[in-house]
Amino acid sequence: MGHRLENKIAVITGGAQGFGLGLAEEMAAQGAIAHIADINGEGAQQAAEQINKRFGNGRAAGHQVDVTNEAQVKNLMEVVERESGGLDILVSNAGIVRSGGLSQLDPADFELVTRVNYTAYYLCVKYAAEVMKRQNGARPGWTDIIQVNSKSGLLGSDRNFAYAGSKFGGLGLTQSFALELAPHRIKVNSVCPGNFLEGPLWRDPENGLFAQYLRAGKVPGAQTIEDVQKAYEAKVPMGRGCTARDVALAIFYLVEQQYETGQALPVTGGQVMLR
Repeated sequence: MGHRLENKIAVITGGAQGFGLGLAEEMAAQGAIAHIADINGEGAQQAAEQINKRFGNGRAAGHQVDVTNEAQVKNLMEVVERESGGLDILVSNAGIVRSGGLSQLDPADFELVTRVNYTAYYLCVKYAAEVMKRQNGARPGWTDIIQVNSKSGLLGSDRNFAYAGSKFGGLGLTQSFALELAPHRIKVNSVCPGNFLEGPLWRDPENGLFAQYLRAGKVPGAQTIEDVQKAYEAKVPMGRGCTARDVALAIFYLVEQQYETGQALPVTGGQVMLR
């Protein structure tokens, strides 16, 4: 049995560490050529080297890209097309969290979250779609745009409104892009993970969600980061946080599924169920 993404050319934004790196590794393991884009260019290069050592030379490349910068995003997609001959999968994963209540969150942080989580998704789709349209016009088949959204795009989040709002907005973009791009044989879907507790998004000692939620008093009675983690694990029917592999399997499904577009696929251990 062949690999599920055999020789598919993929761009993974925010792929230098944590969740994005895990997705890039899982995709490369299934045969994809992984272009890792990150504002941390050195980290992106190191991640690509790590993948090439595991899966063979030419399986990954690293790119320094600020996804909020239109010129850099445009250049990324052009470089990928030139170096690899096209683009089959965009995984728009780059994201940022700044939590806090209305009296706590600075407007500059609100704008930063919106710029990275919402506007940058639009920019990546705009220029990835140009490559995919050219490619799909010359050969049969479909290509895929997949946004890594969040359970906070499906259900509001107390004292985390900037993040939740950006993710709700992202689903509106996904549905709208899906309608526009279906005639060009481009599918557009979102995956909505819940509680990826092991990466820097949650565990960074200063800006991680555990630390932010502890400072914001989001978990009543919590005195430590460990208290916050236990409270979040207790909310999940399956009793654990999400892993990169859990989300990678959802991405593989969306790529293989030829009859879904504009969807938001939960990967939440049963914590959020669509209705």
